[in-house]
Amino acid sequence: MFAIRFRVLLIGLSLLISLQSYSQKNDSIQFSLLTCAPGTEIYSLFGHTAIRYQNFTQNRDLVFNYGMFSFSTPNFIFRFVKGETDYQLGITEFAPFEAEYMFRGSSVYQQVLNLTQEEKNRLLELLVLNYQPQNRIYRYNYFYDNCTTRARDQIERCIDGKVIYPDSVEEKSFRGIVHEFTKGFQWEELGMDLCLGAEADETIDIRRQMFSPFYMRAFADRAYIEEPDGKVRPLVLKEEVIVNAERDEDEVGFPFSPMTCAIAFLVVNVLFAVLQVLKKKIYWGWDIVLYLSQGIAGCIISFLFFFSVHPTVGSNWMILLFNPIPLLYLSFMVYNDVKRNNDRYHIVNLVYLTFFMLLMPVIPQEFNLTVLPLALGLWCNAMSHTIVCRKLK
Repeated sequence: MFAIRFRVLLIGLSLLISLQSYSQKNDSIQFSLLTCAPGTEIYSLFGHTAIRYQNFTQNRDLVFNYGMFSFSTPNFIFRFVKGETDYQLGITEFAPFEAEYMFRGSSVYQQVLNLTQEEKNRLLELLVLNYQPQNRIYRYNYFYDNCTTRARDQIERCIDGKVIYPDSVEEKSFRGIVHEFTKGFQWEELGMDLCLGAEADETIDIRRQMFSPFYMRAFADRAYIEEPDGKVRPLVLKEEVIVNAERDEDEVGFPFSPMTCAIAFLVVNVLFAVLQVLKKKIYWGWDIVLYLSQGIAGCIISFLFFFSVHPTVGSNWMILLFNPIPLLYLSFMVYNDVKRNNDRYHIVNLVYLTFFMLLMPVIPQEFNLTVLPLALGLWCNAMSHTIVCRKLK
């Protein structure tokens, strides 16, 4: 690890030295926007963006990558959930970058930027300035400040003029774009849907759509530069595939889909409900499993809702279904189950779940369809409790 960091430091220092000669000599340099195809890990499902720097005179080929992070960072998981993940700009040689994506099975698309010599020098200055120890670390925000938006912003800052993007684009939302890249990854999609709130379903403009690497690639291909004198030129000179790889589609994940598991959950609750009503007996062991699971899920969503700085999670209507209340009440519930006492919690819960399911179509948030059988399963349990309590009474 020390050797890698030392090598990266040397690359940065050598770039600083090289910059000093640009005022005296114009080298043959080229900048490109790199777009990497999605991988199979959850953090790579949406692809990646980087900037490639080639200096043909000095035989340099480097990649400026705003997506560097380390799992070994203290309290990484907690900080990630809270939305306080720090990423940084890294510099690597192109050869290992290319090998990594070839090994991963992800193609890499290169868009050569149509920049003047002055703009190229300015872009390099900006990137090297960003790489300074005091500047390279930034607070990552998936929708608003990520590896793609950072690369876009540096390219725009170096240009003498203004980048004009297409003015007619299809209406999209954050969740809609996320769903485009989670096809075939149903569990990952469910997890994201449970965490994202109503804000993720609002229509976003073209600039916000550029959080996605492949949307940025598409818009850059159609963009042009408007110079101060009114002249225009395309932002991208040409596009080519520099890593042609195929993702392994034979990887086997969990064999059952979320909907299959949710329907199985509903069936189990229906069976327990029938048994409880017929035998006039509450199976409190199932209550522990059921409400403990609901309460833990509720703690996660509530933490995201109240404490996380992740975008859109603070508007999540899923907190109506998953919150810590069942967990907090569980001990009283089990006591009443064992003592065969009338527990009004289940009557309130039954009414509450009924209203939740009836209001789902009008709540301004798109719910994953898996939520419905989950809510129905909880409803069946509450109904059986209510019926048994009335019979005992």
